[in-house]
Amino acid sequence: MHKEFLMGNAAIARGAIAAGLNVVSGYPGTPSTEVLETTAKCNDGSIYVEWSVNEKAGLELGAGAAYCGARSMVTMKQVGLNVASDPLMSLAYIGVKGGMVILVADDPGPISSQTEQDTRTFASYSKLPCFDPSSVQEAYDMIQDAFEYSEKYKTPVLFRPTTRVCHGYASIEVKDESEYKVNRPEGFVKDSKRWVIFPKLSYNAHMHIEDRNVEIAKVFSDYPHNIVEKTASRKGIATHGISYTYVMEALRGKADKPSVFKVSTPFPFPEEAALRFLEGLDEVLCIEELDPVIERELTYICGKYHLNTKILGKLTHDVKNAGENTCASAAADIAKFIGYEVCQTAEHETPPPLPVRPPVLCAGCPHRASFFAVKEAMKGKKSVFCGDIGCYTLGNAMPLDMVDTCLCMGAGVNITQGIGKIEPDTSCFAFVGDSTFFASAITGAVNAVYNQANMTLVILDNSTTAMTGHQPHPGTGHTMMGEIVAKVSIENILRGIGLKTVETVDPLELDKAIETVKRVAAEDGVKAIIFKSPCAVLIKPEKPAVIDSEKCIQCKKCIKTLGCPGIVISDGKVAIENSLCTGCGLCSQVCPVHAIGGVGNAD
Repeated sequence: MHKEFLMGNAAIARGAIAAGLNVVSGYPGTPSTEVLETTAKCNDGSIYVEWSVNEKAGLELGAGAAYCGARSMVTMKQVGLNVASDPLMSLAYIGVKGGMVILVADDPGPISSQTEQDTRTFASYSKLPCFDPSSVQEAYDMIQDAFEYSEKYKTPVLFRPTTRVCHGYASIEVKDESEYKVNRPEGFVKDSKRWVIFPKLSYNAHMHIEDRNVEIAKVFSDYPHNIVEKTASRKGIATHGISYTYVMEALRGKADKPSVFKVSTPFPFPEEAALRFLEGLDEVLCIEELDPVIERELTYICGKYHLNTKILGKLTHDVKNAGENTCASAAADIAKFIGYEVCQTAEHETPPPLPVRPPVLCAGCPHRASFFAVKEAMKGKKSVFCGDIGCYTLGNAMPLDMVDTCLCMGAGVNITQGIGKIEPDTSCFAFVGDSTFFASAITGAVNAVYNQANMTLVILDNSTTAMTGHQPHPGTGHTMMGEIVAKVSIENILRGIGLKTVETVDPLELDKAIETVKRVAAEDGVKAIIFKSPCAVLIKPEKPAVIDSEKCIQCKKCIKTLGCPGIVISDGKVAIENSLCTGCGLCSQVCPVHAIGGVGNAD
């Protein structure tokens, strides 16, 4: 063993490798992304690593590997579990041969997600064991335990770190390479009674799962990371995950400390450990993110065993019902519960408020030009612009104001069709990125063609998965294993499903882009425009734009119509922020008096 300073996600990856990982697949999504990327960086060639086209594909691949006796891990964020839930629910019944861990990173806040859904609740729903680490060290240790439990009980297991664990850093004890487990898969053994799901098999599997989970609950009651710390107090605090760290920080140095119960395996719930904790307690405060999972379980146990302990938490409104916990919020909740005084920060230590920084498209982002081209082309016409998940969701901000709906990945293509059926006089547009198109929008495009929709599909192709860190996808021509492969053509896919009109244009050629939108949008049926221009972060910037002060009339149209962070007001006048400007030239094409120029290749 030796110490290393690691991010939580890196620790999880390193722990999985130490556990004998053979295969890892998944789909990028904050806060989970670095797990797979770290595995790829640390891969000695013995592990198969892939970014799958979506979470469903990744989970099914991981299941196939686990059928062979391989140890597989599938990574995603909490909303990705929705995409993977179809195979997961059946896989819970079928089971696995090798250890299979499904890492689902939850995002309390939410900081970078559409929802605050809690994977602990999904664990109960799917009847799958769940591990919930509270620190970077626990994440490293528990991912190895997760593989052992999965293999022992022949079931996939869920591993649920949250943002503050995923992106926290700590100096932790890690194994030397000589201590790593080596897992050699047996291979797939044909057995239709085991691997082919039929109603009778499912019934028998369901019976087995219920019995198995009773056994696991007993085993989890003695699991070392489920901690019961009893004191003389008749009050207790039940918590989990990063909230446990906050609770212990709030209790540091306090007299008359309450008993503390840390729940690291929320399902199957460690009932016997809970009974040890509840013994002799009058009141318990549950501090958890996000759902009242622990609170409900303790309330149930008190009823089952006729205990008089009062359980408080989200359901009783003693703890807030949404958002992530913090050291301060945990301290305030505990102070109210126990009667402690809340420590006040000295006035001189209070940091100044941070400036408001709303998220915006990057300077030079080609999506800005794409949105502006459509906006100009459809000026004065009744139109609706359905967005999707990715950088381009930021097209909703003023002054572009070009995202009217956004639900989940791929939904915009189908929502557009629904609006068009009710409002046939509306010009309907669906915007989707290249990565999202492959992940979840292809079926929507097929649906549109089959059901004779009248819409314009706009593919914003910047040749990467930009929002989550520029991961490859089928259209980039390379994989996470370092292989150069044939690019999957979006245009060929669209033509293959029946689109007659598919036009590709560079959105930074603004006049041509506007003309293309006008012409294509006027056609009936399903048609597509591919706005193709690379992400500004991935290319060498050109010389920044220059404003001719003699020509500039200070109309500020460049600012009012584009909202580019590279154009600023300095001393009351429009100016270019050279450190941000990429020289894309969009503003020079918008300026009514041609006062912006100087764009050219950088030296």
